[in-house]
Amino acid sequence: MVDLNKVKKIALVGATTNKEKFGYIILKDLISKGFEVIPVTPKYEEIEGIKVAKTIKELEEDVDLIVFVVPPKVGAVVTREVLERGFKNLWYQPGAYSSEIEEVLKQSGVEVVHERCIMVETRR
Repeated sequence: MVDLNKVKKIALVGATTNKEKFGYIILKDLISKGFEVIPVTPKYEEIEGIKVAKTIKELEEDVDLIVFVVPPKVGAVVTREVLERGFKNLWYQPGAYSSEIEEVLKQSGVEVVHERCIMVETRR
């Protein structure tokens, strides 16, 4: 499992401004715990005053963890982009993982967590 004690910078795929959705709830939760969070979504320019990365290609290389809070079909496409960029630590929120993603990740050598909630696991 990803060593969350070493994680400082997190990219959140599926971040949103909708306060009722997990893409927003997780963003706020991780920020409140001291993580630097980069929202990743093509829908906004910024969220909570944070500049948004429209795609994985816009992320800097020093991101420690990519968290997915998107439907599995979207996650499969983005996972391919993540692997192309060489990111090594991926976290899929409950409901975001699928057999298609598992197939994409086979023999990729990346650290993967799925069906575990990042908000629960980062309680400090």
